[in-house]
Amino acid sequence: MRWVESGDVRLAVFEDGDPARPTLLLVHGYPDTHRVWDEVVALLRDRFHVVRYDVRGAGASTEPWDRDYGFDRLMDDLSAVLDAVGKPQVHLVGHDWGSLQGWEAVGRPGILERVASYTSIGGPGLRQAAHFLRHGRRREVAAQLVRSWYIGGFMIPRLPELMWSTILPRLIAQGFGDGVTARAGHPAETLVKDAHNGLWLYRSNMRGTLADPDLSPAVGDVPVQLIEATRDRFVTPALLTSIGQWVPRLWHREIAAGHWAQRSHPELVAGMIAEFAAHVDGAPSSRELRRARVGAPRGAFGDRLVVVTGAGSGIGLATARAFAAHGGEVVCADIDADAAARVASGIVKDLGGTAWAKQVDVANIDQMEDFSRNIISEYGVPDIVVNNAGIAVAGPILDHTVDDWRRTIDVNLWGVVHGCRLFGAAMVERGQGGHIVNVASLAAFAPSRMLPAYAVSKAAVKVLSDCLRAELAGHGIGVSAVCPGFVSTPLARHATYVGRDLREAAVRGLARRRYPPERVAAHILRAVHRNQAVVPVNLEGKIGYALSRISPRAMRGLARLG
Repeated sequence: MRWVESGDVRLAVFEDGDPARPTLLLVHGYPDTHRVWDEVVALLRDRFHVVRYDVRGAGASTEPWDRDYGFDRLMDDLSAVLDAVGKPQVHLVGHDWGSLQGWEAVGRPGILERVASYTSIGGPGLRQAAHFLRHGRRREVAAQLVRSWYIGGFMIPRLPELMWSTILPRLIAQGFGDGVTARAGHPAETLVKDAHNGLWLYRSNMRGTLADPDLSPAVGDVPVQLIEATRDRFVTPALLTSIGQWVPRLWHREIAAGHWAQRSHPELVAGMIAEFAAHVDGAPSSRELRRARVGAPRGAFGDRLVVVTGAGSGIGLATARAFAAHGGEVVCADIDADAAARVASGIVKDLGGTAWAKQVDVANIDQMEDFSRNIISEYGVPDIVVNNAGIAVAGPILDHTVDDWRRTIDVNLWGVVHGCRLFGAAMVERGQGGHIVNVASLAAFAPSRMLPAYAVSKAAVKVLSDCLRAELAGHGIGVSAVCPGFVSTPLARHATYVGRDLREAAVRGLARRRYPPERVAAHILRAVHRNQAVVPVNLEGKIGYALSRISPRAMRGLARLG
């Protein structure tokens, strides 16, 4: 630790790593100290020169005698630390009130020139927030005001000091929630003092800044990375999204975490900070950063990595091409290597897109494990996985052999289980959300005496999707079960028929239906975009889904039809 003088306060400054390396300056929030960054610093100090300091009145730093915690004094403190560091530019990172200070810094000439990049976590700029509260949509503004209820309480004389001297420290000691627990250094031993002093951050800045319409929300031409913790209890997505209009160069990224994301997900936060700083310093942009760039020209799924199984024909082929047409980079997987190659080649030649062909039998766990491992190693963790591969055995249940049942369940159900389990685990570990689409069928809720094994497997896929959706929701990962009715695909021609051979009749029937797989693909893209749970497709799909909920008895009656 070393001391840095700033007016009437002494700031405690802490440094880690080699001073010859690029410098990260981390600024903590309220009522924290520099120790809130411990886990992140441990992951960054081998690559960067990491500087932290206790803001005035917090931790080891002294408090101003006149209780001046206004932005002018806070910027003086930041400038003093920058002078002590002695670097022409630093990569600034702020959390909570440290983030508010960062937004103020990149809007002030004289300081913004010393900032190579800025990463904001868990805090909007106060000027940007003021504009949002004055001009945002009423419902969105109301939602933010509800989350900001505590600010009004902090303005009341003496009451918050009393709360911090009695109840609040004990509540915090019991845990922060969102996967964060108390540990040595956080909360700090100086918590009560820090909380009392830090109340003046609110009292010195809130009324003046929020009430002054002449303060410009615009920031300078500094690369800004906004990390949105999607489970943050204090900041709404609408407020954070509104900031984009004031930032010339913005990267907006999401973490399925609560307010103290640097404590609950230090590897992820450290990785994002390091990746962004390295890119600003000249490193190539990763797919994740390209995707996060706000305002970059791309389709609705630009720079998303999409894996589609059963992509060699039918719904899988149409889905792969649809995602590619909207900017996705697609892995076309199929048991037929030649078919997968044709689809990937068509995407590149016809659409000018990016696609790769992979051969895999989704029913084979060893192949699926190798497949998922290779995809992640070569291209990264997929953003979207479409478990589409499927087969059909048609005929009476008593004519189905054990092998008919086994192969149907292996492909239609176990193939989906393998895809969900392997790629879902990777999405959870990555921590940046994602989406899984499981292609079921009208047969999932419409039993049929002619498709027993198929219907059983698809019903299981639908329930599996419901279960997985509940499990992964907290990780920001959506799960959709798409349930098409009759679609004009090669499924009937490729099916196995037992008992009577109805192949030609089934092929003609699907052809006459004239419902192309491209329309199912459009529903799949919409399901991902809107995070829909169950998506019945086409007229019979929607009628069947509604009737299954209204009158299961009627569905059992319809099942008797051939």
